[in-house]
Amino acid sequence: MRPDLITVFGGTGFLGSAIVHELIDAGHPVRIASRRAALPAALEQHAQVEHCSADIRDDAAVTRALEGASGVVNAVSLYVEHRDLHFTTIHVEGAARLARSAREAGLARVVQISGIGADSQSRSAYIRARAEGESAVIRAFPDALIVRPSVLFGPHDAFLRNLAGLARLPVIPLFGRGETRLQPVHVADVARAVARLFAATPPAHPVFELGGPDIMTYRQILTRVLVHLERQRPMVPVPFALWHALARLGSLLPNAPLTRDQIFLMQQDNVADETAGSFADLGITPRRLEDSLPDCLPAE
Repeated sequence: MRPDLITVFGGTGFLGSAIVHELIDAGHPVRIASRRAALPAALEQHAQVEHCSADIRDDAAVTRALEGASGVVNAVSLYVEHRDLHFTTIHVEGAARLARSAREAGLARVVQISGIGADSQSRSAYIRARAEGESAVIRAFPDALIVRPSVLFGPHDAFLRNLAGLARLPVIPLFGRGETRLQPVHVADVARAVARLFAATPPAHPVFELGGPDIMTYRQILTRVLVHLERQRPMVPVPFALWHALARLGSLLPNAPLTRDQIFLMQQDNVADETAGSFADLGITPRRLEDSLPDCLPAE
């Protein structure tokens, strides 16, 4: 075992790649385990990075990806089910497989990336799977650490780009009255927090809920984006019942633009629990959404 080698499953994704960079900066060699045949160009020649082609659904591949590592991060995520990829397969069975293999291989630390609001009683299959995945990981590896970020933003993110796309419409439809509270958090801040969980001193909390410094309604976030883009658009409330009806119709399309799981997410506040571990516990001051907009949404 290499005492400082960390395997990152999903290390080519939005959060996963940021975690890889923060681990490297912290002095860890990193093995990226992903279904991709090769690494992104930015990491391909990096001396501290190696690649292992691995599918979290494959026992042998998972075992191979953990060989010689001292820790692992599971940043594999699935937001929309399709073909043979299902929430239960990835977020529950895959997460349990990884945690079980980590225990059998004698790894010192497992970090499971989940999300604020994970709830086994939710009407959303995605939200239920996230909660069930957490439980499965803890059963397999009782000392695993759970990290639940709020909605992520950063350069090239999906969240702000989608809002910028809405800003091009003559009228912006809101989810309900736009009063759902969110705590947007910069992807680099979450990645830095994950890297610090691999410090020699064990973290004081088993669960970390990571949100940015500002709690805002969906309407307020849209307003900030419009101001940044120097656009004025009316916002129109749309009942959630209508959104669900539209999502049902959209599900008949090959690539649905909106799913019911995404609507369920927008029906509940996404705010960190103050009793869980936080950025403050890790000595990190998260950056504000408003200050980051110029980097995330360059002027058109």
